[in-house]
Amino acid sequence: MTCQSKNKCRAGPGPPALCARPKQACSGAAMEWHRRPPAPGRDAFGTLGAMPSRQHPPAVRGTLTPSGDESVETSFAEVVGLIEQARQRAYQAVNTELVGLYWEIGRYISAKLEAAVWGEGVVDRLAEHLARTLPGQRGFTRRNLFRMRQFYEVYRGDEKVTPLVSQLPWTHNLIILSQSKRPEEREFYLRMAVHERWSKRELERQMRLAAFEKAVLAPARVSPAVTQLHGPAAADLFKDAYALEFLDLPADHTEADLHRGLLAQLRTFLIELGRDFCFVSSQFPLQVGGRDFALDLLFFHRGLNCLVAIELKVERFEPEHLGKLNFYLEALDRDVRKPHENPAIGVLLCASKDNEVVEYALSRTLSPALVAQYQTQLPDKQLLAAKLHEFYGLNTSAQDT
Repeated sequence: MTCQSKNKCRAGPGPPALCARPKQACSGAAMEWHRRPPAPGRDAFGTLGAMPSRQHPPAVRGTLTPSGDESVETSFAEVVGLIEQARQRAYQAVNTELVGLYWEIGRYISAKLEAAVWGEGVVDRLAEHLARTLPGQRGFTRRNLFRMRQFYEVYRGDEKVTPLVSQLPWTHNLIILSQSKRPEEREFYLRMAVHERWSKRELERQMRLAAFEKAVLAPARVSPAVTQLHGPAAADLFKDAYALEFLDLPADHTEADLHRGLLAQLRTFLIELGRDFCFVSSQFPLQVGGRDFALDLLFFHRGLNCLVAIELKVERFEPEHLGKLNFYLEALDRDVRKPHENPAIGVLLCASKDNEVVEYALSRTLSPALVAQYQTQLPDKQLLAAKLHEFYGLNTSAQDT
């Protein structure tokens, strides 16, 4: 019989003094051996005659038990966390100062050019002067100086946007400034980049995916229960379409292919879902009555304080799909949800959908649910841009009338 621990407790073949673990860590028979003294006239092995007792080696100051070692490791992790937080604050402080500097340089150049005190040729001379005077400083080329001027002139006087620009790195600001065509688009990407903490790569991806156009033209379609139970802003945390181009799925992919791909690219999928989504489980087991069921994907949303169930469909949305999702939501709320959590939300992620069918299906459902489409290819940005132009043109005409 052996101890149920990594350190071998030689409770059977050796003397009990060799167990380096606490008695509580040993199996039942070994614990009895620890607890039971040897019979009179016999040694610890049950044989006649006395044997010299073997004592535990003296404790060495500074050594740790396994449980103590785990506690110290936790403390080490906390120290690392403090260092990382301080590093992030320092990075943010430096970034704020840098963007503020570029803003002030842009303001200065703009004022000189607008007052006709300088011509554009003076900016060339300024760039040369800075290169000579500050040889170790980069980023003050003629091109960048004019970018600073543009940066200032685009955002000056915009009280909603100005506080956002200092929260993003200069590279993020340049991407948004150069690729956005409308003030609403710039504001959208500024807010999303700050809230979602997009990296440069993710920001570029979202702009390629036309996230702004899709958000304006096709907001998420949710059941009335979503906003009734979680507030009007809850619908803004979901999308009408999720881009899964990073999975490289074939045209004839199966549900298993989609499921497996999402798990393999879980980090990227979490970024696509949104900042406050946390992964809980795949094929989450639910037992109702005497039957077993499995939910495709289960997440938790920290902002909404609720579970989010995702069911995958590699086909067109059909109204009967909602029945199964509603059943899963009821099981989650009855058997899984914690007392302090809000009711679970369900997401049907389908290969395609008819928006009118979705609207009819969701209007009468009592469960907080939504139907979304997943896209395996990049959207046609020119088509979306044309639709967006038409959308804003119609809105402008309506306001004029």
